[in-house]
Amino acid sequence: MPSNAPGRSDKDTPPPLPEPLRVPVADSHTHLDMQSGTVDEALAKAASVGVTTVVQVGCDLAGSRWAAETAAAYDAVHATVALHPNEAPRIVLGDPDGWSRQGARGPGGDAALDEALAEIDRLAALPQVKGVGETGLDYFRTGPEGKEAQERSFRAHVEIAKRHGKTLVIHDRDAHADVLRVLEEEGAPERTVFHCYSGDAEMAGICARAGYYMSFAGNVTFKNAQNLRDALAVAPAELVLVETDAPFLTPVPYRGRPNAPYLVPVTVRAMAEVRGVDEDTLASALAANTARAFGY
Repeated sequence: MPSNAPGRSDKDTPPPLPEPLRVPVADSHTHLDMQSGTVDEALAKAASVGVTTVVQVGCDLAGSRWAAETAAAYDAVHATVALHPNEAPRIVLGDPDGWSRQGARGPGGDAALDEALAEIDRLAALPQVKGVGETGLDYFRTGPEGKEAQERSFRAHVEIAKRHGKTLVIHDRDAHADVLRVLEEEGAPERTVFHCYSGDAEMAGICARAGYYMSFAGNVTFKNAQNLRDALAVAPAELVLVETDAPFLTPVPYRGRPNAPYLVPVTVRAMAEVRGVDEDTLASALAANTARAFGY
């Protein structure tokens, strides 16, 4: 349907294909299960512009199972499995809508969280599952009543990742200090990725000293995201990744429209400009870093 057809606004229209990258890269964090179209279509579209590998990320039990199944079926897909930070309070507090600020304990409870974590543990052992995440802390949507469940779940994910030798994928929203504290207290896995890096240049220095990877998404192109560009500018070249977090965080000039792995080149070119390097040099580093970060 053309973008000017009745019932379809421009914001619903997928952005056009960008100019292909000359050096292939990976989308280090995407949600194919939340995007329109088939997996085959998404992968073909991405490969046509030089995005030849994707990391499919689980956020709950159903999504984690789907990620593992999809990675088993496609060589270009690697999986991670986890309970999203906002999923843990939903389970414990028995909130059917999730991401509760109310704190009223429902039919869930700690036993329900333990049962869910046991399934993540089982999935994490699968060979096509390269990481445990996205896990971490999110204080934007979960109120104080949910923090205990979030942190307990986060610590459990750290342990699972270390026991299985898998990469830890961090979701950190409005919780920088506590995320870094838990990683220090628990001892981070050998490979730890801050997905959709949201800190500043000072935090990038902390991550760099710890050897944590920093993955930048389309929001690095947003006008109000100078803190992300400052962080990207100082992050060590060997610790930088690129992602879409699709269908979210579509880069400028397509912000507000559906995101997908094929739009990685838009973000790569913006990142290259920030770092003052040519796109081929950056793409080569991103490809090598992602393979090393996820052990594939």
